[in-house]
Amino acid sequence: MSAHLRKRSLILSGHDTSVALEPEFWHVLDDMARERRQPLPVLVARLDTERPPGQSLASFLRVQALLWLQKKTDLQKPDPVPTPSVP
Repeated sequence: MSAHLRKRSLILSGHDTSVALEPEFWHVLDDMARERRQPLPVLVARLDTERPPGQSLASFLRVQALLWLQKKTDLQKPDPVPTPSVP
């Protein structure tokens, strides 16, 4: 395992598993779980049920973290100022 990855052990569908992600992704997933008022293992287990067959859990978690951040960023953007139409 790469030195920059952090591994966490979880129980998913009754099976022990471990996931290695960069610390930055773990921070985002922690924030997601906190916002949803659920423990991180519960969040990961729920996301795991949505994962397409064949996609690695680590990859899926990274994508979900990115999508969550993008959604939060989009919600924080001010509405665009409409440009006046020229007759």
